[in-house]
Amino acid sequence: MRDFTSRRRGKRRFDDDEPSYDKRHPGRAQLPSEDALDAVDGLPEGDRWSTWDQSTAGQRGPRPHPDWLVTALAAVDTELGVLKTGKEADVFLLRRGVPDTGESCLLAAKRYRGAEHRLFHRDAGYLEGRRVKESRTNRAMANRTAFGRQMVAGQWADAEFGALCRLYEAGAPVPYPVQILGTEVLLEFIGDDDGTAAPRLAETRTRGAELVPLWDQVVEMLVTLARFGLAHGDLSAYNLLVHRGRVVMIDLPQVVDVVANPRGAHFLERDALNVGKWFTGHDLTGGTVAPDELPALLRKEAGLD
Repeated sequence: MRDFTSRRRGKRRFDDDEPSYDKRHPGRAQLPSEDALDAVDGLPEGDRWSTWDQSTAGQRGPRPHPDWLVTALAAVDTELGVLKTGKEADVFLLRRGVPDTGESCLLAAKRYRGAEHRLFHRDAGYLEGRRVKESRTNRAMANRTAFGRQMVAGQWADAEFGALCRLYEAGAPVPYPVQILGTEVLLEFIGDDDGTAAPRLAETRTRGAELVPLWDQVVEMLVTLARFGLAHGDLSAYNLLVHRGRVVMIDLPQVVDVVANPRGAHFLERDALNVGKWFTGHDLTGGTVAPDELPALLRKEAGLD
């Protein structure tokens, strides 16, 4: 049974190469009711007032804001547990709700590591083509000073939030980007109302012809990215969620500008080959585009041919 009591940041962390996810068990306890939370002046330890007013207009998600999103300044953010741990960031489950009302929503809070941690050991290739105006800052990032590492963390958070805003407005299947504050990105929680996260594609047991609708959605989302001149950069069956038959793409901090980055075509093709290999390995039969045809299609859509 899953425990939704708050867990602090001192929790052991795992390398992204061996991601750790909360297991989902049928019949497990659901989230605590809103009435069980003390949301007056004496907030429970670790909780906070809503940070909505701390982000500027440009640090909030696209308008119109979804109806489900709680933007009231009287709202309280209550941390409910860890959804995922990784080397670059941890993802927490939050409930943002207004005390003594039924107004609440679930959010995923992605918190990137601070400068005191060894950060982003694989980021050099992704960051090519990303620059800031100050030469001092660029040097610090290249040399991985403490200041430089903090700037890198901020760049990854900014890159993910910016890409999600662009793709959400374009109608791509990504979580709604709620807001960014420093190196924390708040996102729409993809899952059920009881806090059960949507399974990753890698966790599904679908095979054969039943995969065709999912594959066609993946092709469409990658074509959308390519038309914007972007590649996910690290796409796999582990950062594609399947929620009620809909595929949702997550984890875009390493999003690549395929034109500005000298290795842009490589990342574009690698995304296509990674997901194509997974679907082929699970006996995909049919679809609008064959897996081995996808790399060429994405290069064409991105204008790289």
